[in-house]
Amino acid sequence: MPTDIKFNTVLAEYQDRMLDENERMASLSVSERIERRDEFLLSVGEEAAIFMNLLVKSSKAKSVLEIGTSYGYSTLWLAEAAKVNGGKVITLENNIDKVIYAKAKIAKAGLSKYVDFRTGDAIDSIKKAKETFDFILVDIWKKLYVDCLDAFYPKLNDGAWVLGDNMIFPPTTKNETLAYQKRIRELGTFESILVPFGSGIELSQHHLKS
Repeated sequence: MPTDIKFNTVLAEYQDRMLDENERMASLSVSERIERRDEFLLSVGEEAAIFMNLLVKSSKAKSVLEIGTSYGYSTLWLAEAAKVNGGKVITLENNIDKVIYAKAKIAKAGLSKYVDFRTGDAIDSIKKAKETFDFILVDIWKKLYVDCLDAFYPKLNDGAWVLGDNMIFPPTTKNETLAYQKRIRELGTFESILVPFGSGIELSQHHLKS
């Protein structure tokens, strides 16, 4: 667990927000939650975030891509790991209000120099990126997972880790998550397994063919 005071101050603010939102969501119907989902943090959760943070550090990943910034909770954890590795996080988000919020939190945590916020269409941003990547978190609308994979696949470094979030929950996106799992496993260059962190993560490691 990071010990930096600024990091932990911002983390506590996120945790307070999550507690408040959990109470508010409990009072809403399923349809209301879906309709208002952009209002809520809907984070990967602390267990999954700690796992990602440690995996970035242990793999010495320097070039990190986050597809779906949202309000910046996972960005915070990835940026802290990138700082330790002397690397950087490129994070993609189409919602400007979310980017503004996330930028403010990352700045408060003293991690701005380790995060490159890129706004606009995720697929287009991936295709335009000149970087190659050691670590990728896919946490965007599930219907885009396969398209994102196809876009970043040529930009993966040997040994790169790819984490696809929300593989188990919500059940309403089961067809999309199964399509992603099928696609990443049939490419033939990944070792891939479903792990039960948070809402379920498809954990995949890429190895270049010799």
